[in-house]
Amino acid sequence: MADRSFLDWPFLEPRHKALADSLEAWVPGALGDIDHSDTDAACRALVRRMGEDGWLQHSAAPQGETLDVRSLSLTRETLARHDGLADFAFAMQGLGTGAISLFGNESQQQEWLPLTRKGQAISAFALTEPQSGSDVANSTMTAVEDGNDYVLNGEKTWISNGGIADVYTLFARTGEAPGARGLSAFIVPAGLPGFEVVERLQVIAPHPLARLRFTKCRVPKSALIGAPGQGFAIAMSVLDVFRTTVAAAALGFARRALDEAIERVTARQVQGAPLADLQMVQGHIADMALDVDAAALLVYRAAWTKDSGAPRVTREAAMAKLFATDRAQQVIDKAVQLHGGDGVRVGETVESLYREIRALRIYEGASDVQRVVIARQVLGGR
Repeated sequence: MADRSFLDWPFLEPRHKALADSLEAWVPGALGDIDHSDTDAACRALVRRMGEDGWLQHSAAPQGETLDVRSLSLTRETLARHDGLADFAFAMQGLGTGAISLFGNESQQQEWLPLTRKGQAISAFALTEPQSGSDVANSTMTAVEDGNDYVLNGEKTWISNGGIADVYTLFARTGEAPGARGLSAFIVPAGLPGFEVVERLQVIAPHPLARLRFTKCRVPKSALIGAPGQGFAIAMSVLDVFRTTVAAAALGFARRALDEAIERVTARQVQGAPLADLQMVQGHIADMALDVDAAALLVYRAAWTKDSGAPRVTREAAMAKLFATDRAQQVIDKAVQLHGGDGVRVGETVESLYREIRALRIYEGASDVQRVVIARQVLGGR
């Protein structure tokens, strides 16, 4: 059983502990029978089940309110500890509709948020392009006004839920100004003429990912989120919230790896004594526990800071994501090593965690990008 003493930290309130306890009790019975052999079908089933049982209510803010980042983080940490694909499915319902939840008008929110929170529609966040990953300001996809519509042309790639989503929050260049100030955000339902899924992308930990192409794809002006030219600010504000939750997911993976390692070294006998009696093994366990607790402090500091009313938590979120994802990779690697040959056997928990964690150090801002963000925040504050 994972350490749960962090639930008593002052960053969290009694309602957060109640949420974590309820979700912990729900997961084994509700998710245990989901067949992961078909990734697309599994994601659809996970979204549907989490929606039916009310957990997706936490993925979007009630109208007029802000997202509860601590609830998002606790949910992602708990789901990741049990099932990486369940964490992914939950996270994308939040990220995919984050712009609608935070910046959408009443009509947009009423049309989409009830569906995504009930698990009746799957959402996606379409920001990355073939030539602009972390460099969002360099996006080249265009949205040109034509009468009562915008006409979309260009490509998006590495889009999570690409190919299975019902609605995409998409960012395109409307040209109000050069660079970041010329981007806008749009709600794009799947299946529109000119919207094509041109490639499904396969990765080491199976998730639905795709490359999308838009060729003279028309959306009404009512699909615009916020005002023209606000797209970059909207995207950064959404990532400011959800970057902390990526760190929380990494923390969940690390906690599970630590639990698996402890179980292994206490049960495994070497020369008539538990592996845990070896001083070097104890050193590994100590380092793993230290990394887990330090990551948790950074994660829940960032979430608490945002929930306390800070308009932006760029520095805190970047620190949490960088540290939690990088250290989770190290914690999981140690767990694999402590499992010996079994650690690389397909189907073992630590082998799955080893594949799951790697992408978190890349998406929503790669680790080296987070270092740049942190440095600029620190230097800019002097």
